Amino acid sequence: MSLPDHTPLRAPLTAIPRDLVSVADYARYAPGFIAPPVLEYIAGGGADEVTLKRNRQKLDELMILPRPLVDCTRGGTHTTVLGEHLRHPLLLAPVAFQQLVHPDGELATATAASVLETGMVVSTLASQPLEGIAARLESPRWFQLYMQQSRDFTLSLVRRAEAAGYSQLMVTVDAPLHGIRNRAQRAGYQLPADIEAVNLAGRPPLPSASFDPSQSIVFQGMMSEVPIWDDIAWLQQQTRLPITLKGLLHPADVRRAQDMGLAGAVISNHGGRTLDCVPSAIEMLPRIREAVGPDFCLLLDGAIERGTDVFKAIALGANAVLIGRPQLYALAVAGPLGVAHMLRVLREELEVTMALAGTPTIADITPDALI
Repeated sequence: MSLPDHTPLRAPLTAIPRDLVSVADYARYAPGFIAPPVLEYIAGGGADEVTLKRNRQKLDELMILPRPLVDCTRGGTHTTVLGEHLRHPLLLAPVAFQQLVHPDGELATATAASVLETGMVVSTLASQPLEGIAARLESPRWFQLYMQQSRDFTLSLVRRAEAAGYSQLMVTVDAPLHGIRNRAQRAGYQLPADIEAVNLAGRPPLPSASFDPSQSIVFQGMMSEVPIWDDIAWLQQQTRLPITLKGLLHPADVRRAQDMGLAGAVISNHGGRTLDCVPSAIEMLPRIREAVGPDFCLLLDGAIERGTDVFKAIALGANAVLIGRPQLYALAVAGPLGVAHMLRVLREELEVTMALAGTPTIADITPDALI
């Protein structure tokens, strides 16, 4: 439950409390460090939050079938994703407006990612300049792109990302509109005036539109501005950076991305924050892996908060997973120290899971490890 509005918020901790031992513990601590409307905005899902709950439920239903007596002494979590060597199959998902929870925002997160050798996907809607975040990152740096109505402005974002040293583009395609976020509405959430999407400064204003009574502000208005497959094909011609599409759930869409020559796909329902009543990523993953074969890169997000969750995703066909909300909770509670600790907990839990399951390397984690 959120704290009352009058409750003073605590400054980020400088040491990790003894009882903060799991990723979920950061969510438990978060109400003391995040203003109630902001916390409701972060924690909430779309509409009745059916999908938000399903993301966790479907992970919990999967059981690991361990194999003892396996020599695990040469084990490790190292892996390669899209040609990049990762210390572990974890990436920090693109999360917008991180100054909502910490004054340094994405810069603090980047510091933690570098210490824990974790790739970070930087959001178009970051509250810090993408160049400054890239300069802080010593681990793999990817840029998440929300395509803009102006192709010229979209291309300017891509060129900035290229110049700053980002090595991958991740185009989010499942959030052309905000979902029906009733929890945030009830809490009265509004983006504070002193926090903005600084990387969109200078974006051309949208043309004014008028509608006759027979038209819809959604279909003829908002949806007239969002990208379609032709725009993705255009983007491919503009950059040499590998492109992944984030927010696909239908096997046919992932297969189309593969056929277009895209680098990969992120199987995701946007953390249950856009369209409610859609399946979880983890339940769609096996069907999608079967559709695209073993070599196409598949990433996954949605309710990942245990090493066992990472293991389950890898077993069902993911090459790596993305961590979303937990990075905000950890950043709010203990700044870069919290994010680094959160990542270390996940990595150590994954190592323990792999060892006890008898799967010493990422390649050893197969569907047979689950029932």
